[in-house]
Amino acid sequence: MVAKGDPIAVAAFAHGRRSMRCFRHLVIVLSMIGALVAAPTAFAATTLDEVRSGFTVEGKPIPPEIFDDLGDSDLSDSNPILVTVDVRAAIGSNRYADPITKDGRWVKQTKANDKTVNGYEETAYEFIGRTRNDLLVVVTSYSGGGTGAFNTLHILDAALVPAFDDNGRIYQRLNLTVLRSVALGDRWDGTVTISGNMVHVLTKTTTVSGGAPSSVEARRP
Repeated sequence: MVAKGDPIAVAAFAHGRRSMRCFRHLVIVLSMIGALVAAPTAFAATTLDEVRSGFTVEGKPIPPEIFDDLGDSDLSDSNPILVTVDVRAAIGSNRYADPITKDGRWVKQTKANDKTVNGYEETAYEFIGRTRNDLLVVVTSYSGGGTGAFNTLHILDAALVPAFDDNGRIYQRLNLTVLRSVALGDRWDGTVTISGNMVHVLTKTTTVSGGAPSSVEARRP
């Protein structure tokens, strides 16, 4: 109770009420800031785990044609020139708008090309899985429209990288970077498995001189 007519007590009481209101407002503001900070963190953890576990982003398969840009369709150069793709931006883009289908464990994308023997180009991949150190292993196949189907073993790293969008807002790129690519040959047939950080290749048939490697270590430089 505040004594009537006591100006000091009344002032103290009013000050206390203002302090409580300020404290409540501060708690609300801090809670909002905490939610804003936690949201990107949760997005980062969830998105990276999804890519590393199933090679999808928000339930959608990563377009196979990204591997064309990562060197699969460039058969004249031994090493890829473009090595990173923002797969978050790639999904739903015009660049990778060709139809995507699934054939068992393989995800395929076909592009019409009337200048080829078959009338189309086809890029496909089989996601093998993740290694102990969270690198990704993918086997790809590229056909430029002829009889060849060139297979490659890719070891990739996925990472969220902050950047700016076209409006200057912070945007989280989901970069997929090729760390190593190993040619398996034309119309390669075999199986690829992961044990820890080792990738084991069992080859049945290949056109690679000397045969495809039997094992590759998945590691960061």
